[in-house]
Amino acid sequence: MDVLSDVIAIMRAGRPRSARVHWHGAWGQRFPSANGSAGFQVILQGTCWLTPPDGAPIALSSGDVVFLPRGHGYGLTDNPDTPLAEPDCDPLDEAELYTSASVGQPLHGATTVTLCGGYQLDPSRAHPLLGDLPDMIHLPARVGHHTELRAAVDLLGSELDNPRLGTDSVVPALLDMLLLYILRAWFDGQPERGTATGWAKAMADPAISAALDCIHRTPAQPWSVETLGSRAGLSRAAFSRRFTTLIGKSPGAYLTWWRLTTAARLLSESDAPLSEVAHRIGYTSEFAFANAFKREYGTPPGQYRRQAKPTGSDTLQAAAGA
Repeated sequence: MDVLSDVIAIMRAGRPRSARVHWHGAWGQRFPSANGSAGFQVILQGTCWLTPPDGAPIALSSGDVVFLPRGHGYGLTDNPDTPLAEPDCDPLDEAELYTSASVGQPLHGATTVTLCGGYQLDPSRAHPLLGDLPDMIHLPARVGHHTELRAAVDLLGSELDNPRLGTDSVVPALLDMLLLYILRAWFDGQPERGTATGWAKAMADPAISAALDCIHRTPAQPWSVETLGSRAGLSRAAFSRRFTTLIGKSPGAYLTWWRLTTAARLLSESDAPLSEVAHRIGYTSEFAFANAFKREYGTPPGQYRRQAKPTGSDTLQAAAGA
């Protein structure tokens, strides 16, 4: 897969959850921090205010999207002066993958409708790309912008309004699409504002992006700095210098890290023999793979698999502000 698709596939654990909430009258709710999670709020109707842990309240209106990649707590309210109540029922803390809720008195005051969702992340497989994201991404609604994101929101809202056969499969897929479109919109916007650094700059750099695409699409290939530099259209020295500056790892170090990160996912999500896992990430020797994996994760791959395999029902608990 390409880099962004890989990041989403590798980082998420369990199944994402979502809720459509109707807020009526005067209301305010606090969403607590949730380590190891990420989440979003989409304003489908009306207006409201988001109060971050630090800084001034942020006005939100219909069509705005807010993404919180690190699970920091926040408040959502009809007015900055409205007290925030502790949630006595978090819609996303329910057993269902999707739900609807209503807060307040429908006949009193204006109504705001939000679509919220949460993703549980695996910290052991966190991609450095996420480390470059701000604590909060606010994508204001603008006519003609982020059309794919708006389409995914509409489809998700429709499924929550009218669950039908297949909704249990459609909702998680749409939530993954929504996450991808949020990240794509943010990365696409960085060069326009002239603030691209780190991974945002790497993704916009044709040479480094080409090399990353090679690593992610075919990690089992016997890539070297020379062959990756050739794909990037740069000399070995120039490529290595630019890659290391933008990514924070040398090409060889990133390739090794990504191979072992991919192996960790295969071990936790499949029953493939260790020899097959080693082969799929580019190791010709199971012994060499096991040694490299232990250096990275501190445990042999077989033991890692036993510890990673779920022992019961899915315990994912994604919070609306997570």
